Order: sequence, then C-alpha cells, then structure tokens
Amino acid sequence: MTMAAHDTRPRSARAQLRILIVEDHMLFAESLELVLSVEGYDVRRIPVPDHPNAPGTMLSSIVRLRPRIVLLDLDLGRFGDGVRLIAPLAKVGVNVVVVTASTDRARWGEAVRNGARAVLSKGQPLSSILATARRINEGKPVMTYEEREGLLRAWHQGRSELAETMTRLSLLTARESQVLGRLMRGCTVHDIAAHSVVSEATVRTQVKSILAKLEVSSQLAAVGMAHHVGWQPPAA
Repeated sequence: MTMAAHDTRPRSARAQLRILIVEDHMLFAESLELVLSVEGYDVRRIPVPDHPNAPGTMLSSIVRLRPRIVLLDLDLGRFGDGVRLIAPLAKVGVNVVVVTASTDRARWGEAVRNGARAVLSKGQPLSSILATARRINEGKPVMTYEEREGLLRAWHQGRSELAETMTRLSLLTARESQVLGRLMRGCTVHDIAAHSVVSEATVRTQVKSILAKLEVSSQLAAVGMAHHVGWQPPAA
C-alpha cells in the first residue's frame, strides 16, 4: 500500500479532524482505523446494532461525536441499508463517504443522490480512502462532474427497471403469485401440486404463465427477479 496520499497538514491539525467509521465488518473497520490513525487523524468506530432498527438512535450517536467525515458501509448486516443515514448526516454538514463491497452502480447513484460526497469500492487500496479524506479536509472536490452524473444516471435507470419489474409482477393473478412465492421458498412443481391438491400439469401451466408475464425464460430467472426487487407474495 502506497502512502503517496498523505495529508500535508501538520499532524496536530489532522488530529483535530475527526473521522467516524460506520462498518459492521470488524476486520475491515479495524484496518481502516489503523491506517487513518497512523496518518494522525482522530478516528472513532461506532457499534452497528445487530438487529433491524430505525436509524434515529444511530444518527444521534453519530452526530453526538461531531465527525467531519463518516466512512459508511451500505450493507450494515441486520441493521439494514446504510443509505438511510446519508441524507440526515449530509443535512447537518457531515461529509459522508460510502465505502462498499456492492458493485451495483444504481445503489452508488442513490448514495450520491442522498448527499454522499463519494462512493469507494472496498476492493480499492486503502490509500484511495486516505486520498479522499485528505481532499475533503483540504476543501477539494472528490468526484468529477462526469463521475457524479454517471452514477445519477445509473440510479435513474435502476428506478425505471424497478418500476417495470413491479408492473410485470402486478400482472400475476392471486394463484400465480402464490405459486411464485412457493418457488421463491425452494418448492418444486411436485411440492406445489401436492400442497395445493392439484395436478402437476396445472402447476406447470401456472408457471408457464408466470414466466410469460415476467418476460423471463426460467423459474430461476423469475425467482431472481422477485428477490432482486424485494417482492413478497400475498399472504395465503
């Protein structure tokens, strides 16, 4: 790892610039904390709740520490999507830098749209994170106009694709929705037929209709589409 991205400010000045790490992967968080501490920054880590929760308590804990920069993961385990924290933090003047393993550029665009200063991949060298922190502390831009607009376009495209997928799913009948829900739980055509007390031929006809309405060619693709948009079948 190169250290070419050192902050040129005196170490005493860097020590006054607090960076907060919001990350549920302990090893990665510890690595970030070590590298930034060696550079002289005031680095803190905040525990991520291990259960689904509204972001209010977490936000209060973050704001109370008065960080200038928050390094935020998008996937915070059972706590949920870190994107919920971005807009409220940006609103109170915190510089949010997303550091994520996700390669979904639509999610990156959503983070930028909510106020993130930059989005970095965990696959990049830690020196890239150091360089971003340095540029923020020096008041310099951390994304080009082209990078920002590209991510926002990816977000808009993702929104359009989501709306289109939900429209297709809305075409399913109640029975087809039940069948798709069982496929999502790993049931076979035989299992579904036995549970519903109908013939396998009937279930295959229903599956064929599902594939046609969703415009996919396999059960696996149909299940993947439903999972991708977080679709849930109606209660039986």
